Amino acid sequence: MPRRTDRPPLPSQAPGTARSLTIHRYGTPGARPKAYVQAALHADETPALLVQHHLTRLLDDADAAGEITGEIVIVPYANPIGLAQFLNARHMGRHELGSAGNFNRNWPDLFEPVADRLGGRLTADAEANVALVRKAMAETLEARKPGTELEGLRVLLAREAVDADLVLDLHCDDEALMHLFTIPAHWPGCADLAAELGCRAVLLADPASGNPFDEAFSAPWIRLAARFPDHPIPPACLSATVELRGSADVSDELAGADAAALLRVLRRRGLVAGDPGPLPAPLAEATRLDAMDTLNTPAAGVLSYKVALGAEVAEGDVIAELIDPAAGDPAEGRRRIVSRTDGLLLARRLHRYALPGMTVAKVVGNRTLPHRTGGYLLED
Repeated sequence: MPRRTDRPPLPSQAPGTARSLTIHRYGTPGARPKAYVQAALHADETPALLVQHHLTRLLDDADAAGEITGEIVIVPYANPIGLAQFLNARHMGRHELGSAGNFNRNWPDLFEPVADRLGGRLTADAEANVALVRKAMAETLEARKPGTELEGLRVLLAREAVDADLVLDLHCDDEALMHLFTIPAHWPGCADLAAELGCRAVLLADPASGNPFDEAFSAPWIRLAARFPDHPIPPACLSATVELRGSADVSDELAGADAAALLRVLRRRGLVAGDPGPLPAPLAEATRLDAMDTLNTPAAGVLSYKVALGAEVAEGDVIAELIDPAAGDPAEGRRRIVSRTDGLLLARRLHRYALPGMTVAKVVGNRTLPHRTGGYLLED
């Protein structure tokens, strides 16, 4: 079946304004497995836009060859609101300017309404229960009546992703190596994704807090299984956030290679026919998100990094110095920012001037850090 493209409108935020999404659909509607891949929910994270461009080309070729065996939904840009947000020529795509809300936080929590709909309907058959849960999720979202453009965007995207077997939300960091986030229930189930993409870290949290997009579709299955222990409910939606390196890592060479890796994942998972080839050797084992040290600035200043991205560091190593440009004595105008764990320097801040409390580096270790437990693990 040839690719179909829909352009559903968002609710108008003001008279004379209108935005829409673009959604590419491959395969027969309702076919299994189903994959949903979206780009740039944080609209200023550009690498995913180019990856989707290349992935669409590859899927068009696979479609022309009759190789699409499942259902695949591709959203080339997930956030037309954020794509248009510029202030003094600087793209401001992470937060919605009208409310200052992070586009990747506070997605609909499906657990309680779905649990209410399932009361007395679950069976001893896991496959039947998966169908019941998906139906209840779809009904819950169908009942939502968005009143704003942002709410309309969230409901529209959620309705497309909610019944997928595989959900990939493509993002990037400031300066970073390739990595991904998912919940513990999906490791090592997503080891093929991490290996194909060449991930240098796989970060597990359940939940990470903040209800980001990926957890909106994976976490309810885990919570429903705990609520109804006498009925088999498998974790039927493997959902992950993929961090496509850093924001400046935008090239046809990188995006083409990443799109080819995603196509191999789709082949390996039975959505596209054909031989994906041997699985690459993994570059990282999964670690818990609370084992990743996030280094913050104690004051405002200029950052001078002392360690290269991808370096292995030890606890106590100086990662950067924060320089006070107004210090009376330049020799005393430097403050060291040190790692609190052994591990891999996964990410750094792109802009070298920072305000107090900003995250300027991330070091992935393999032991839980006391200052990272029991709190909010994501960045806003």
